[in-house]
Amino acid sequence: MISSLAITDFRSYSAARLDLSGGTVVLFGPNGSGKTNLLEAISLLTPGKGLRGATAAEMGRREPGEAVGRAWGVAATLDTADGEVKIGTGIQTMGPSARRIVRIDGETAAPGRMLEHLRPVWATPEQDRLFSDARADRLKFFDRLVFAAYPDHAATISNYEKALRERIRLLTHENQVPDPLWLDALEARLSEAGARAAIARVSALTALQEGIDARADRPFPLADLGLEGPAEQMAREGADEADILSMLGEGFARARTRDGAAGRSLFGPHRTDLTAIHREKNRPAAEGSSGEQKALVLNLILAQTARLAEGIAKPVLLLDEAPAHLDENRRAALFDEIEALGLQAFMTGTERPLFSALEGRAQFVAIGPDGLGGQPPSSHGDFAA
Repeated sequence: MISSLAITDFRSYSAARLDLSGGTVVLFGPNGSGKTNLLEAISLLTPGKGLRGATAAEMGRREPGEAVGRAWGVAATLDTADGEVKIGTGIQTMGPSARRIVRIDGETAAPGRMLEHLRPVWATPEQDRLFSDARADRLKFFDRLVFAAYPDHAATISNYEKALRERIRLLTHENQVPDPLWLDALEARLSEAGARAAIARVSALTALQEGIDARADRPFPLADLGLEGPAEQMAREGADEADILSMLGEGFARARTRDGAAGRSLFGPHRTDLTAIHREKNRPAAEGSSGEQKALVLNLILAQTARLAEGIAKPVLLLDEAPAHLDENRRAALFDEIEALGLQAFMTGTERPLFSALEGRAQFVAIGPDGLGGQPPSSHGDFAA
């Protein structure tokens, strides 16, 4: 559980501290008051760019007239089975050489180490039409669920994406014939990381589908999931890593001319798509309304968090505008499931009455036009901005 959160020069906040009692936290207030900024801060306590996918430079607070954001920091104190742990991340200096750093108990650490202590999983309004929006967004969403189950997957995807960028730069370099030996080396790295990613995805999907199937008595729609990609298909059919690696290596080699002409990589596990069928209606989830798609996404997340709830590093749920598009029955069911799983969840909404079923069961934090204002919490755990 996160017992305290502190942010400095992050987004709309100059400095703020939030002390937490554990369990569910409701952040409520008008649009633009900084609720999502707090969720984003927590989402950065894991590898990657957080729930907005922003660059480090975009996160620094700016005063009027400032062209460049300030150096920023996010820190949290965690209560764990082994005692208190302090984790944090941020930028010490802005500029061309700015680099995000991670510290755990005061020591510089690799970003992947944060997953040993905290595994945020989130849903945002941008995912309300996840199944009808861009393929890349669906894959990124699914990979985030895989990270929570298999922390090594984060490093695998990072290595894959880095090698992919280097390969396309080599293929598109003006007036220079690509060095075949260097291409071979890059594609070997790509194939190795791609094969591992595909196997992890299929394993996570199998477990996630089992979790969804076990939730047939819940008031959320069930989805039948799939992964469309040659590497994932081989993994699903039982191929070993060496065979998948070999297939990818041959595919990358054949695609060199085409990828160079296109200026982007048109083959590989980064092109995989997550598919979903609304089971009750027997039709693609992409054809559903925003409300149906949101309910499907929430059910995926709840199935995943239920599966991981017994682990050492419990998932932390970040649900931005969670009540939106949910009827009263599903809203109450969502709140009850979070409580039953014993998870810490942070939810945002514009009005407190949307969360009336949580009165007396959650910590309510009021956020006004000026955000938290850096004030200590009152005896009721609320902030009056």
